[in-house]
Amino acid sequence: MKIVVLGGGESGVGAALLAKAKGFEVFLSDKGKLQESYRQTLRDNAIPFEEETHTEDLILDATEVIKSPGIPDKVDIIKKLKALHIPIISEIEFASRYTKAKLVAITGSNGKTTTTLLTYHLFKEAGLNVGLAGNVGHSFAELVIEDKFDWYVLEMSSFQLDNSYTFRPYISILTNITPDHLDRYDYKFENYIDSKFRIIQSQTPEDYFIYYRDSPPIKEKLETIELKPLALPITTSPEGSELGTTNLSYVTDSLLRTSYKTSEIQIAIKDLPLKGVHNALNISCALVACQIVGIHDTAILAGLQTFRNAPHRLEKVGEINGVTFINDSKATNVDSVFYALGSFDQEPLIWIAGGVDKGNDYTQIEELVKQKVKALICLGKDNSKLKAFFKGKIPAIYESQSIEDVITLGTEIGRPGDVVLLSPACASFDLFRNYEDRGDQFRKAVVSRE
Repeated sequence: MKIVVLGGGESGVGAALLAKAKGFEVFLSDKGKLQESYRQTLRDNAIPFEEETHTEDLILDATEVIKSPGIPDKVDIIKKLKALHIPIISEIEFASRYTKAKLVAITGSNGKTTTTLLTYHLFKEAGLNVGLAGNVGHSFAELVIEDKFDWYVLEMSSFQLDNSYTFRPYISILTNITPDHLDRYDYKFENYIDSKFRIIQSQTPEDYFIYYRDSPPIKEKLETIELKPLALPITTSPEGSELGTTNLSYVTDSLLRTSYKTSEIQIAIKDLPLKGVHNALNISCALVACQIVGIHDTAILAGLQTFRNAPHRLEKVGEINGVTFINDSKATNVDSVFYALGSFDQEPLIWIAGGVDKGNDYTQIEELVKQKVKALICLGKDNSKLKAFFKGKIPAIYESQSIEDVITLGTEIGRPGDVVLLSPACASFDLFRNYEDRGDQFRKAVVSRE
């Protein structure tokens, strides 16, 4: 049996290592250049590979192909593999065949990274033997080679779910669904929704499904399918009769409450370690997962107090002359910006947005922007759509293609108490390598001037 791995990043190299460890013939092919560390890993493990090309003769005789989530189905080599009916799977699907651990899988258009990191942190702090993998952390496949964990917490993108078929999480979490990555789904929102719901496709009545009940796409989809896992909804709009209901968790203006069987946790919103309603919902998802696996309430609350979110997610990076700078570079869609803007109450905002537009509809944030934003700084090569939409709706609009200039503008426009918020609503690839590079440059520029 010959395994071909397409893509030589973290997931691809991990899949190749696992395939080698399981005795398969393995070949890895990447259309781009490999990082030297990955190149050396493949050499050290005697795994043949190629880069900057796809040699069809070496790929099309595969028994099975493990595809990087970054490779779209429309590329020629994928079309040819499909024409030959060669199975194409994800690294997550492949790795899940070889683990005895229980899996917690987390997806959603927004909040999945925060929810994943918090769930992992709470499990680990409570003493569970847990690994972190998927779209964050290490390659799941590489961890499964030794398979030394009892639990894995996995962040899963829609692209990873697309090529997963028998993958079965014990707990699945769906934080929300809003339009995103529609260029990969024929610009059909329903295709993207279907992709997200693949997270529950192999679950059974012995499994669990935590989800945000108020998301219209989730609510509508659930009305059309037979749900096998036990449903544990989270809402921001509990009805009066539901307030004490077991297995219903909710977030109000003042309180977060999660409930499963005999476990009930209540926390004042002001005491949460992360700001914003969206983060209260993310926290709720993680707490319910902890309650399912039997972590004691006191251990959950203790772990929550020591959690620190990952960079690029409403990360305070510094203060210059009384103006606070916030790095939310991970906000690459409009829905993320909606939550970011909603995280600030009284502070006047200078909003930095722009980059590669993914078919954004800014009407969702129009009213929030009018209420809270005193100036917009467009950071991108083509800012025409942003400028056209917000013209006359924001007192001042500027544009730049330089992080340094953006920081200068922020300090000139800002007054003590103001917040400069980098929350782009767009991908970063016009001016930066990725959203991390954009956020890192922003942080570095602020710190250098403090």
